[in-house]
Amino acid sequence: MKYILILAVALMLACQSDNDNMPNDSKSFLALGDSYTIGQSVEESERWPVQLADQLSERGVEVSTPKIIATTGWRTDQLKDAIAADTELKDQYDLVSLLIGVNNQFQGKTVGSFAPEFEELLQTAIRLAGTKDRVIVLSIPDYGVTPFGISRGEERIARELDEYNRVSKEICDRYEVSYFDITPISREAKTDPELIASDNLHPSGKMYGQWVDLILEDVETLLSK
Repeated sequence: MKYILILAVALMLACQSDNDNMPNDSKSFLALGDSYTIGQSVEESERWPVQLADQLSERGVEVSTPKIIATTGWRTDQLKDAIAADTELKDQYDLVSLLIGVNNQFQGKTVGSFAPEFEELLQTAIRLAGTKDRVIVLSIPDYGVTPFGISRGEERIARELDEYNRVSKEICDRYEVSYFDITPISREAKTDPELIASDNLHPSGKMYGQWVDLILEDVETLLSK
């Protein structure tokens, strides 16, 4: 009986030691979007939410593996439906990102129909973060400079996406939500093919890394509040 008691205590202490070594203040991250968030045509490790979480963790802000609700081709209404249908969604996350709208533009939807749906998604993101201070929005990249996009009207695509981004930024400004303009980075792909994935349309891991470089310090500051 004595030896059984000693063994039980030893096991309890071992478990306690393991728990002490586990990070108990890891930040949760929910990334909402479409192909640009799920990382179409790149490795999982190259997705920008994953790169962001890794970079933050390296800087001492431990971030869990991001939960991603995103699928290639989704419009704002489809993302909204997917969020509502996700039964594994937590009540609150430490960081919520939103990047959506390119498929609204690609499918010929009007900016007027995009605006209220984007605003509703932003409200959902704020609710899931528990505060506007833990929400980040990224602008829509310009696919018009890619080999796929050039043949479909580079100037028209740029003009329409600029309007989409203008509207989304105005909405974010009203809600005082952090908005990051990554569109200029996406346009550098016109002269740097390494910024384009193998499908000749989506960003490469290298471009996603540049997005992360742009937003990293600001996001770190948001998470430290």
